Formats: sequence, structure tokens, C-alpha cells
Amino acid sequence: MTPPDAPHNRWSDLDRPPLNVTALRRGLLRPDALWTSLEVVESTGSTNTDLAGQARTGAAGEGTVLVAEEQTAGRGRLERTWTAPPRSGLFFSVYLEPGDIPVERWGWVPLLAGVAAATGLAKSAGVDMSLKWPNDLLVSVEGQERKTGGILGEFAGDGIVVGLGVNVSLRADELPAPTAGSLTLAGAVSTDRETLLRAVLRSLEDWYGRWKAAGGDAAASGLQAAYAAGCATLDRTVRAELPGGTSLVGEAVAIDGDGRLVLSTEDGLQQPVSAGDIVHLRGAAGGLT
Repeated sequence: MTPPDAPHNRWSDLDRPPLNVTALRRGLLRPDALWTSLEVVESTGSTNTDLAGQARTGAAGEGTVLVAEEQTAGRGRLERTWTAPPRSGLFFSVYLEPGDIPVERWGWVPLLAGVAAATGLAKSAGVDMSLKWPNDLLVSVEGQERKTGGILGEFAGDGIVVGLGVNVSLRADELPAPTAGSLTLAGAVSTDRETLLRAVLRSLEDWYGRWKAAGGDAAASGLQAAYAAGCATLDRTVRAELPGGTSLVGEAVAIDGDGRLVLSTEDGLQQPVSAGDIVHLRGAAGGLT
């Protein structure tokens, strides 16, 4: 055990070894692959901020991956902060240039990343994953839904930066909130971060390729159906806290072709929600989330 006054170093927690960038590059950077470069930094404020800055100056091309062992100012949706102990999770951003895909369809890219992350993590960690619209990753901890990850997309340069943060090995006493969880607490069979990162990036490459081949059509690529199938928000009563301070309560009945959440309200109307914070009120798995 490291003495309290010992200097911090990258091996100070043997349960959380550093990533092997050479092995990651060897497994992911191939001539025919989407991923063209991969960097791992010891610590940064936000991989999204860093990579967006590179994209705006032309220093990042499509397929650039930036990974941090620690984020000190990670950003989530609605400008929320995201912090976790060093090497306790996956903190990374990717830069994509959808090119000829109509810009109005680019809003599907963060949702695509959610499907890819949930698929990749379920296979590699052996944990059931679900999605809370628009881009939270959920696991079950002692029968309760817990947020274990989040996704943030932002336009930059000629493309879009997508950042992902996933709690991997956080212990109960390290959780930032009672509603948070981790793959470890959900009973993951593997918490090897290199295995998990490779699985997510390969899944993301697969889904992005399908979506682009279909011209960004979420229905034709199977993305819309896959998102709906994995979305824990559907078929539940929810409250949408909308920009401007208003809210809307209804049953979440569909994900439409633009990636919006469709609510059926008490007055019989179907109202699409394109942005907002969603609170699960009643439904599968129970409880407020």
C-alpha cells in the first residue's frame, strides 16, 4: 500500500494500471481502419476541448483518438462536470468528418456513439447496458439503474468531436453521486481498460461505417432501430426539463427519424423533444433516474 505522503506516480494504484499506447495502436491503427492516430495523455482538463481545438486548427483529421488517464475538467451535457480518480475509467474523444452526409443528419452521431459504446461494453465487460436518451449509459447496481457513462458531441472544424466518459473501476465510496455506478459495481467480468477501449472503438467504427454507407439515414442503417431497442427511456413516464425552464411530462413512445424523443402527453398529443434533461418517473427498473 502506498504511504499517504508518497509522491503520486502512474503505478501508485496497482489495481488501475496505465494504458499501453503501443498495444492500443497496434490493435486499432490499420491501413484500412477508421482510426488514424491515437494519443494517450497522463492528465488533461477535457479531451473534448483539446481535440476540438486541434480540429479547428487543422491539426486533427478524421479518425483521431485522444485518450486521457485522468480528466480534471471533463464536460458532460448541459455544462455538467465529469471527474473521477486517475485510471478509473475510460476518458476519450474521437474526431469524425461525415463529409457528404447532410449536416442535419449529424445529430445522430452522438446517439450512434451511444449504441456503439453500449454494444462494445456489453460484449467486453459482460454487463447489461442500456441508454437513457439522449446519451447516458446505464447499468444495474443492486437492482437500481445507475449512470456509468456519458457522451458529448460538438461541432469543430469540418467535423464533429465525440467524447465518452465511462466509470470502469470506481468503488462505492468513490462515486460522485448516489445515482452513479460503474462497471465494477455492476459485476463486470472484465475491467481491463485496454480491452474495453478497443471494443468500444471497433464497435464505433462498425456503426459509423454502416451509417455513412446509408448516407446518414438512421433507419436504413439500422441505427434508429438499434437505439430504440437499447433505450431504457422508452415506454416510461418521463419529465423532460426543456431549455428555458419549462418542462413536459408524458410517456416516451418513440425515437423519431431525427433522433428526437417523442412524448405522448395527457392531452393526447405527441410531442417531439430535441433537447433537454430527461427524468425517468415510472416504468421498467423503477425509481427516479
